[in-house]
Amino acid sequence: MDSFAFIIHPVDPKRDVSRKFPFLGRVLSEKQIDFFSTFFPPVYISEIEGIKSQATGKEIKGWFIACPYTPRRMMQLPEKTVYRKIIQTGRMAEKLGANILGLGAFTSVVGDAGKTIADKLEIPVTTGDSYTVMIAVQAIRDAAKVMDIKIEDATVAVVGATGSIGRVCAELIAGEAARTFLIARDEKKLEVLRDRLKVNARSELCISTKMDVLKEAQLILTVTSSIHDIIYPEHLQAGSVVCDVARPRDVSAMVAAARDDILVIDGGMVDVPGPVNFHFNFGFPEGKAYACMAETIALALEGRFEDYTVGKEITLERVQDITAIAEKHGFRMSGFRSFEKEVTQEQIEIVRKNAKRKGRVLGGLHG
Repeated sequence: MDSFAFIIHPVDPKRDVSRKFPFLGRVLSEKQIDFFSTFFPPVYISEIEGIKSQATGKEIKGWFIACPYTPRRMMQLPEKTVYRKIIQTGRMAEKLGANILGLGAFTSVVGDAGKTIADKLEIPVTTGDSYTVMIAVQAIRDAAKVMDIKIEDATVAVVGATGSIGRVCAELIAGEAARTFLIARDEKKLEVLRDRLKVNARSELCISTKMDVLKEAQLILTVTSSIHDIIYPEHLQAGSVVCDVARPRDVSAMVAAARDDILVIDGGMVDVPGPVNFHFNFGFPEGKAYACMAETIALALEGRFEDYTVGKEITLERVQDITAIAEKHGFRMSGFRSFEKEVTQEQIEIVRKNAKRKGRVLGGLHG
């Protein structure tokens, strides 16, 4: 039976450690988890069963394995040290017999975005970022519809636009929106990206290194690799939609607490085909996975055992290719979730009403 493995790691240290080791999660502080993660070996988490292609009936199995480092630790430690630990975790996947390895969360963005990891392992590697792009853009399209925002009339902001995921998201959105804000820290990289997108863009393209311009956007897709919150309540206009693809999150929990006139959704939740059992609670309902996980699983179902999405240059062709593979085998974008909870139709109606009351004219631009 073909198989895959997927590397996870503690993004929210206390919560995520508690899911596997309840006692440690309870007694250790976040700083202690950060510190001790340096010395922990890779951890076997669970076997994944029940995945079955809707197109071919092929069944596969997989495993969750954990790199112990937190995002903060990955940023603090020397790159070579982090590579060593991720490669050590990948060796566990090889011993388990996996045919392909997926890199989750920060393990996919460290250094050269998987290239060094792929070079050092015997099995192929993917970051899952190609399918993440398509699911993120689909999520913002679908959320725009439920909020009566016409994307062709809207201002859309891509935060982290010069990153590997952000660049391709910006390319897709610039072909649809009236105006696209490209936001990142490096102005020169933004200028290069704007000039590249101009060739095929429908949008008016604007660049900024400041978060204040988010007030002008009705739709925001954020996909940075920051380890801290970067989007706060004061940055957002009433009635806007924010799709947060980043892990750790870019959107502060204060937005959910203070702004009942904004729809914040988690980017990238996908229905996995078959009666799947992950044998581990990573915060999603049964049968659902992150898009990056779904890419790894879809490649295993297709028998595409190759280094698929590695490095910092993702192509639109690869995004379209994995989307076709995923759709063939029965992966579908799932409903909306926000801060790990389901977003109901009733909640969407409340956001719409509050937005209207606070001055956003639904169906049009900022009023």
